[in-house]
Amino acid sequence: ADGFSSSKDAISDEELLQVSEQLYQLDHNKAQPSDITINPQYQASPEETADQQDHSPQPLYQYVNEKLFSKPTYASFIKLLDNYQRATGREEEVTAEELREQDNFLKEVMKTEVMKRLFTFLHSKNRYDSQQEFVADLKEMWFGLYSRGDGEQDSSGFEHVFSGEVKKGKVSGFHNWIRFYLLEKQGTVNYFSHNWDGPWDTYPDVLALQFSWDGFYKEVGSAFIGSSPEFEFGLYTLCFISRPGRVCHLSLGGHSLSIQTYPWTKATYSNGKKFLATAYIIS
Repeated sequence: ADGFSSSKDAISDEELLQVSEQLYQLDHNKAQPSDITINPQYQASPEETADQQDHSPQPLYQYVNEKLFSKPTYASFIKLLDNYQRATGREEEVTAEELREQDNFLKEVMKTEVMKRLFTFLHSKNRYDSQQEFVADLKEMWFGLYSRGDGEQDSSGFEHVFSGEVKKGKVSGFHNWIRFYLLEKQGTVNYFSHNWDGPWDTYPDVLALQFSWDGFYKEVGSAFIGSSPEFEFGLYTLCFISRPGRVCHLSLGGHSLSIQTYPWTKATYSNGKKFLATAYIIS
């Protein structure tokens, strides 16, 4: 159905469980339990997630060991976060420096065991002939621009998922703990409550939360807590390639986790390939 030459190139549910466990074990850059202290405070019921009430007077992040951010994948990831206009409908102007930052991030993540394993797996399934082809596709898939607004090249998968956008007066995307921590520290993000806390007792953990960003509200934003940038980037990529537009069932440390991705259907690149529109944990 996906146009691959033989059934052995199909990615089975069992293989997704296996490879996600492997990526989880290989995430050597993740936060250790001593690196982060969070204070989740109020747990909202499903009926309360839309009420826009701040039930948590304290910040979510009590402590983060910022030495994490000097690791190459973290440092190159953080450089990307200020490259975007968050309002949809406003054209993104991509500078030569920003293109270099994209290339540098991809270069750094491809040095990690997580992304090397992901490439090996996708290569074994005949999705890519070479690492060079894989990296070129990642750049288009995640950083290629398309229009969520009125024909302006105003969005990309990376901006939506990791940096966050504002559309029709609401926060859209924004599923990254590093971004959240940095903006909460600045005072532009205000944590309200959480409605789901994952079963993990080490990092990465998962939290689904309610918050405001400069007064714009996010009703349910799910995010890994304490994962490395390459781990999130790799898992979302795995699911987007394996189960685009469908629920992708994974396993992390013996606990099940599901990710939903959607392709952007109104524009394509490289002979009909779809850009990533969104990817998030189902909570």
